[in-house]
Amino acid sequence: MFIEIDFNSDEAIYIQLRNQIILGIATDRIREGDALPSVRQLAENIGINMHTVNKAYTVLKQEGYVKVDRRKGAVIAVDIDKMRTVDEVRRELQVTLAKASCKNISREEVHALIDEIYEDYGNYGKGMND
Repeated sequence: MFIEIDFNSDEAIYIQLRNQIILGIATDRIREGDALPSVRQLAENIGINMHTVNKAYTVLKQEGYVKVDRRKGAVIAVDIDKMRTVDEVRRELQVTLAKASCKNISREEVHALIDEIYEDYGNYGKGMND
């Protein structure tokens, strides 16, 4: 698994790690049932503290992206609770779209951006009507 951390970023390392794993799931580089590296192994590979990796894994578990298996460790298990996720996305989009509106970004430009981004996500993001 390839993880790229920007040590000069203002974003916390555990959030960068979390985001990289979510992007890996969305782009099909990491799939349902795949085991993530152990906390110790990933910390050594990236050159970060084990507590940072553990925090990222904990957040991913809380958000429904991984489950902990006694034998395999952290395993990708995308949450099927779609209604909760839709509500979360709605809240996040409200702020993002308000920012876009303030900067005079049109609805068409937003839709084009969404379509462009979803192209990278393979089967994830495809609704039942697609």
